[in-house]
Amino acid sequence: MGVSLSTTLHTSFEDAVLRTRKALADKGFGVLTEIDVKATLKAKLGEDMEDYLILGACNPKFAHQAINVDRQIGVLLPCNVVVRSDPDAPDTVIVDAMDPRVMVDVTNERGLDDIAGAVTGLLQEALQDVAEGG
Repeated sequence: MGVSLSTTLHTSFEDAVLRTRKALADKGFGVLTEIDVKATLKAKLGEDMEDYLILGACNPKFAHQAINVDRQIGVLLPCNVVVRSDPDAPDTVIVDAMDPRVMVDVTNERGLDDIAGAVTGLLQEALQDVAEGG
């Protein structure tokens, strides 16, 4: 198993970000954090790179359930969703979401299985919506 769920789009970066935000919201996720990696690396290191945005997405219902199973799970929250331009393909944007099943693998906490499965399903649906333009 990899660490992410992904979809590839042939659209502008801005459109991909809008589609991703909408799809996450439609599935009950709020964006708690946002890191513009491109701008941060330019400001801190003077380095240039392609558009790369990390959204910290959280579904409160499932975050609450996960914390009740394992109080340390917060170190793996929120679920990061990355929207990034493909540096090798113009007008291609990749959206990667953390695979929540990683939480189970990392912690060996079987009590997280159902929660991780449910969140994985929601993120897969959100990525499908992003891919379909919704």
